[in-house]
Amino acid sequence: MAVAPSDLARELQELIAALDRRVPRVERAGEADIARDAIALREKALQRLAEIEAQDAAAPVRIKTA
Repeated sequence: MAVAPSDLARELQELIAALDRRVPRVERAGEADIARDAIALREKALQRLAEIEAQDAAAPVRIKTA
């Protein structure tokens, strides 16, 4: 199923916000790995969001005429 760029951008922003809210629990086993993976996922989401925003900025503006 295709996802509109604007919907994908919104979902990426929500993911980034959720990752920013996450508080590591250092007492849990494997937490360092989880935190490292969360940081990597956040960086990938930011990169993809930047790509989407660059595509939107480069898109020509279409004016509908009646």
